[in-house]
Amino acid sequence: MILKLHENNPSEKRIQRIVEILEDDGVIIYPTDTVYAFGCSINSQKAADRISQIKDTNKQRDDFSMVFRDISQISEYTKPIPNDIFKIMKESLPGPFTFLLEANHKVPKLYKNKKRVVGARIPNNNIPLEIVDRLGKPMLTTSVHDEDSIIEYTTDPELIHERYHKLVDYVIDGGPGDNEASTVVDCRNDTIEVIRQGKGVI
Repeated sequence: MILKLHENNPSEKRIQRIVEILEDDGVIIYPTDTVYAFGCSINSQKAADRISQIKDTNKQRDDFSMVFRDISQISEYTKPIPNDIFKIMKESLPGPFTFLLEANHKVPKLYKNKKRVVGARIPNNNIPLEIVDRLGKPMLTTSVHDEDSIIEYTTDPELIHERYHKLVDYVIDGGPGDNEASTVVDCRNDTIEVIRQGKGVI
């Protein structure tokens, strides 16, 4: 099912409907400030498995990041963030960045493996931020790739729905997506290293 939402003023009723789906092991595709992405509750092993099957990725789920509502929520799932890195994150978020941070004891339980890194996202888009805020916990997330190896990312939500509507519970139409992914910044070892240059510039 496709569900239209306006980024600047997303319908509270529709946000609540999406949250109820996520709480019931649902999988959604939603817009960000970069590309469209799959999302599910961090508490749903079943939904995470569904996304892995859709993307044909391994069960370790190294490709998954997390969408948070704010930096304070990020800190609940990571080891203490050094002041200089916290300052950069505060200046950059919400925005088109994925910050790789050292995970605390909560994260391996969520991933069911020995994952020791959190890919933290706070997109500059009200739709995922409203969903995560209402959900009360982060979403596991991973980008929607195009079948065309040249294009890489599908930007049209109608085409995304055409391809995935039988595999996910909702495709959220928030307007055309971008075709450039987030910039990935590795903040482990108390240093800053851009390991994938995307839309965001530090």
